[in-house]
Amino acid sequence: MSHSPAPQYAPAYVAAQPRTNGLAIASFILGLCGFALIPVVMGHVALSQIRSRGEGGSAFAIVGLILGYIGCAGYLLLAIFLLGGAVFLTTGSFG
Repeated sequence: MSHSPAPQYAPAYVAAQPRTNGLAIASFILGLCGFALIPVVMGHVALSQIRSRGEGGSAFAIVGLILGYIGCAGYLLLAIFLLGGAVFLTTGSFG
């Protein structure tokens, strides 16, 4: 009784995943923490690097940009309300 040899399979090659851009991750984290201008700048730089280097992480960069712009708008509204309140308190009216 002879056994037939086990079938031979070709080794499977897995494509390497592109490296995730570090600035994109930093932009995302700083956007989550409530920073405003820093994630916007880092997100734009990260997107530029991702396009030129073929890296991954564009979703992190875009979400960081969105959170940064939302933070900028929030801080701008806060400044407007504080300035309006200061004018109201010093003059007694808004006119």
